[in-house]
Amino acid sequence: MDYSALAAEAKTYLPFMQSNRQKFHQIAEVGLHLPLTQAAVLESIEGLGEIKLGKGLSSVTLLIRGAKPGPTVLIRADMDALPVIEDSGEPFASTNGAMHACGHDLHMSIGIGAAHLVHTHRDKLAGNVLFWFQPGEEGNGGADVMLAEGSHLVEGVKPIAAYGVHVFSMYQSGIFGTKKGALMASAGEIKVTIKGAGGHGSMPWLSNDPISVMAQMIASIQPAINRELKQLDPTIVNVCWVKAGNDVTSNVTPAEASFGATIRTFSDEHFDKVRMVLSRLLNGIADAFGVEVELVIDNGMGHATKVLYNDDDAVDRVARVAPQVLGAGRYITLPEGTPGGEDFASVLKEIPGAFVFIGACPPELDPTTAPNNHSEKVRFDDTVMPDASALLASLAFDTLNEAARA
Repeated sequence: MDYSALAAEAKTYLPFMQSNRQKFHQIAEVGLHLPLTQAAVLESIEGLGEIKLGKGLSSVTLLIRGAKPGPTVLIRADMDALPVIEDSGEPFASTNGAMHACGHDLHMSIGIGAAHLVHTHRDKLAGNVLFWFQPGEEGNGGADVMLAEGSHLVEGVKPIAAYGVHVFSMYQSGIFGTKKGALMASAGEIKVTIKGAGGHGSMPWLSNDPISVMAQMIASIQPAINRELKQLDPTIVNVCWVKAGNDVTSNVTPAEASFGATIRTFSDEHFDKVRMVLSRLLNGIADAFGVEVELVIDNGMGHATKVLYNDDDAVDRVARVAPQVLGAGRYITLPEGTPGGEDFASVLKEIPGAFVFIGACPPELDPTTAPNNHSEKVRFDDTVMPDASALLASLAFDTLNEAARA
C-alpha cells in the first residue's frame, strides 16, 4: 500500500478536521462523563462502522471491518479536557471553565480522520480496526474502565496491536518521535494529613504542633528516596501543595496540617517500592512526634497510571512506516522518556503497541519558551493532524497486511 498517497489524501481532510477540533474545543468537558463530546464524536463517525457506547463512562468504540477476515488493530484517542480556565487567545476558546489544554481535541480529530481513511480503503483491509474514543485520561482511569468493560475485545479476542499519539507544544511542529521501552512514567500521588493538638501559639508545649511534623516529613522525603531507591532508575516525589493554619492570625497552633505530592516512576519495581518507603517513613515520623497521620495513596482507588512501555517490534514498525508517510527527516528516535503520565499504558500492558509523540508548537512560537501542555495559554498547531491520521491508518494497514502474509 502506498502510504504517501494515504498522507496526501489525509491532507484534503484538514478543513473537516479543524472544524471538528474547534467544536470539541468549545465544548470541553472533564472526567468520565462527557455527553456533549460523545455526541459530537458520534456525529463525525456516523456510517463508518459498528458503534458501541460505554456503560460507566461516555466512551465510543468504532469497529471497521475489512474486506478480508483477520485480526484487529486498536487505535486510541482520548476525549477529556482539564479544569483550566482558558486564556489562549484562540478565537474558538472554551468559556465554560474547562479547557483542552493537553490537546485531546486534536487527538479526537486525528482519530476521526484515521477512521475515515480506513473506511475509505477498507477493501484493502485484511482484518479490523477498532477505534477507541476514551474519556477520563486525566487522572480518572478511563482506559482501565474501558478495559474492564471489555471494550478492547472483538468477538472475545484481543487486538494484536495498539497505537496512539500525543501532541506537545514543546516540540517543533511536524516532528514525530518515540522510543522503545519506558516512554512515560507511572503517575500517582500521596495525600498526607497530620493530626496533632491545637492551642495558643505562644505556648507550643501545651499543644502538639502538626506543622513542625509536616516540615520534618517534607524535608525527609528526598533523602529517603535518594538512599533507598536506585538513582539510575528515576523516581520523582514532588510536594506540590501544603495546607495548615489560618492566615488571619499568627498565634493559633492548628490541630491539623496536610500536604500532597505527585509520585513518578519509570519501572514497575520502583512503583511498589517508593510507596512502601513513603508509608514507612511518614508513619515513623508521626510516631516519633506523637501525632496521628493519615495517608491516602493514589486517591485510595489505585488510580495511578502504569509505566508506559512501548513494544520493541511496534516501535520498529513506526520507524519504518513513518518516513513513508511523513517524508524524510520528520521522524526521530527520542533519546529519553518523559515523567508525564498516560493511561494508554494500561492498554499497552494488555496489547503490544506504541505511543508516538507529535510536535505541535505553533510556527510563530519558540518550542523552548512556548506555553506548555496544561497551561491556560497553550496553543497547538493543528495542521499536524492529517499527517497524524495518515500515520495511524498506515500503521493499522501495515500491521494487518503483515499478519495476513504470515
